[in-house]
Amino acid sequence: MISLLIKKLMNSKKRKIKLIDFDEYLEKELKNPEFKRLYDEHGRQLEISYQILQLRKKKKISQAQLAKKIGTSQSNIARMESGRQNFTIELLNKVAQALNKELKVTIQ
Repeated sequence: MISLLIKKLMNSKKRKIKLIDFDEYLEKELKNPEFKRLYDEHGRQLEISYQILQLRKKKKISQAQLAKKIGTSQSNIARMESGRQNFTIELLNKVAQALNKELKVTIQ
């Protein structure tokens, strides 16, 4: 994880830079229930995105080829793999089938 987060603070006469330890900042922010919920939610989405990317590359197919198999566009696949696409079970099932994998969803 990034060890330092640079936060630029502007005042009326000159620019000041205040260094903040990112891990300490994150620990403090995660105490806020809404921040933690959003952080966890986005983290899960990125995990799924990364799995799709890795499986697609392992199968040696392009984004365009995967898109054609599931009936969407290459740009939608790019959004999925970058974490900027919300996933439905139906969409994830199509991706899994196109990559010859089984979709498993767990609640713990």
